[in-house]
Amino acid sequence: MLTDMKCLFVVMMDIDEDKEADFNRVYDEEHIPILLQVPGVIDAARFKTSTEGAPKYVAIYEVENADVPESDAFREASDIGEWAPKIRPFTKNRSRIIYERI
Repeated sequence: MLTDMKCLFVVMMDIDEDKEADFNRVYDEEHIPILLQVPGVIDAARFKTSTEGAPKYVAIYEVENADVPESDAFREASDIGEWAPKIRPFTKNRSRIIYERI
């Protein structure tokens, strides 16, 4: 429920078209499920845009506090599976932002 949210961790990025199918498969089937197991990660959702000039993909994670995305557990989970060796090197225009509820 929106009123219960504490923090949002927002990750935006682009990927080359020839890697897009693998990017989406790994993100949906592996990366998000692994990160949802990290203590303090409550939920996650992915979106894409066709807005010119904006990163095409965004992942929004609801987290218990602003420290979760910087935790050892989150970093370690981010390196599990195909994400780190097969997908991350081909991402570009990346940004990571933490928003705290006011």
